Amino acid sequence: MKKILIITVIAGLTGNLLTSCTGRFERLNTNPNQVTADQMEVMNYRTGTKVTNLQNLVIPVEEHIYQFVESLSGGPYAGYIGSTVNTWQDRFETFNESTDWRKWPFSNVMTEMYAPYRAIIAETDDEVALAFAHLFRVAVMHRVTDSYGPVPYSDAVSNEGIFVKYDSQESVYDQMFEELDLAISLFKANEGLDPSGWTSYDKVYYGNMAQWSRFANSLKLRMAMRLSYVKPELSRQKAAEAIAAGVIESNADNAAMHATENRTTLIYNDWQDHRVAADIICYMNGYEDPRREKMFLPTVRNANAFAGVRVGSVVSSKTDFVEAYSNMIVASDTPYLWFNAAEATFLRAEYELRWGSAETAKQLYQQAIRLSFEEKGASGADAYIADNTKRPEAYTDPLGAWTVGTRPSSVTIAWDDAATDIEVNLEKIITQKWIAIFPLGVEGWSEYRRTGYPRLFDAAQDLSGGAVNVSHHARRLRYPAEEASQNKANYQEAVSILDREATGAGSLTGDNYSTRVWWDVKPFND
Repeated sequence: MKKILIITVIAGLTGNLLTSCTGRFERLNTNPNQVTADQMEVMNYRTGTKVTNLQNLVIPVEEHIYQFVESLSGGPYAGYIGSTVNTWQDRFETFNESTDWRKWPFSNVMTEMYAPYRAIIAETDDEVALAFAHLFRVAVMHRVTDSYGPVPYSDAVSNEGIFVKYDSQESVYDQMFEELDLAISLFKANEGLDPSGWTSYDKVYYGNMAQWSRFANSLKLRMAMRLSYVKPELSRQKAAEAIAAGVIESNADNAAMHATENRTTLIYNDWQDHRVAADIICYMNGYEDPRREKMFLPTVRNANAFAGVRVGSVVSSKTDFVEAYSNMIVASDTPYLWFNAAEATFLRAEYELRWGSAETAKQLYQQAIRLSFEEKGASGADAYIADNTKRPEAYTDPLGAWTVGTRPSSVTIAWDDAATDIEVNLEKIITQKWIAIFPLGVEGWSEYRRTGYPRLFDAAQDLSGGAVNVSHHARRLRYPAEEASQNKANYQEAVSILDREATGAGSLTGDNYSTRVWWDVKPFND
């Protein structure tokens, strides 16, 4: 049943209420400034604040959760971000993170997410609120399952205890598609809804249901293409559905969280715990990419140079690292990017490359680059698109310790009309998408694992005790130690499921960095 959200003003009270003893008692013992439960319901406050809480977790706005999910794990594994803190001896980027670090991208994210999700599902029948709950659960959990493999999903809705069973990643994806399709249908049915009831709580599209439909379809397209190697027919089917229903095509529809304050400024500008990685800087330096100065700052030591830190390098001095390498540009009013038109268009280009028209794939590839230039406010997109000579550069470490004498890749920018192997143009698509979606570390890492692109520098160090092939990097995160000790039976079953789903060649077994998740099956680019 649809609810129409109306703010009402109560003009008066009945005479009987004013004269009754009970009424007098309640009046004397009630804070006149306190909002009542009925008033909160009328003003959509109860449900609306829970929707905002869920939005806050799609890309975490709380600085510590964001740092662990994006800056310390997803970002380094994507070739986006490296650390500068010399006292951090146990890190994700060196594959030996501490027990405390391991729980943040898993337990902390899910604990924060499921409380408002359960409350919305249990307390309201408002279609828009339910659509938000289902959409944001998928938006959060697809990042968690892509990072770990099997995760709690079906049992996590009603089970608030610590003994929660895990679902296989294949099952999680099946359930996420069902839940996402439900959300899409609810948004579609409410596209004519007056947005004013949600403007105070929706910090992305401010109640515009047509834009939410486009984002939900774009998310479905992203998830569909993730299955391109493990279940290509399902991938094609779901991607075609999403494209036909309408995805993000213009920057005006980009999904980004407009928080009161972008708290990542603490991480990058105040604490200065990280600098941009050598991988993405070497690609953009080699391409002489006009977006570079819109995304990054020159180094403190050389105002004319952009230089990245080698992911996993030994930090000799925080001061040296902060001054020698480039920082990302982020301000307190910068929105948190979720999904941009460039990503959706690159995904459509890949769909056409695999199952449609090569000419259409080329057009979409070029359009995606133009959209990225437009989003960043950079000029020169047409010249960039036509360039078939520039390549990523080799890495020269400004501090001299971690230089790599070879390019990470020889991929050029211009589309290759003569290519007979789709890998030639696929590498171009994924590489340019990787640049365009920075700083979405978890997504960049997932696409690297799925496709092998972009080609990254070998990990600088492996402190895992030999559990990682430095050329292939981490294939997943390890579960928190608390799962093994406090949820032991379900944890053991999860590892057993993980082993059964790890069918990609070269995969380890068990709760390891090199155990490949269900969709990670493409042969390595050796």
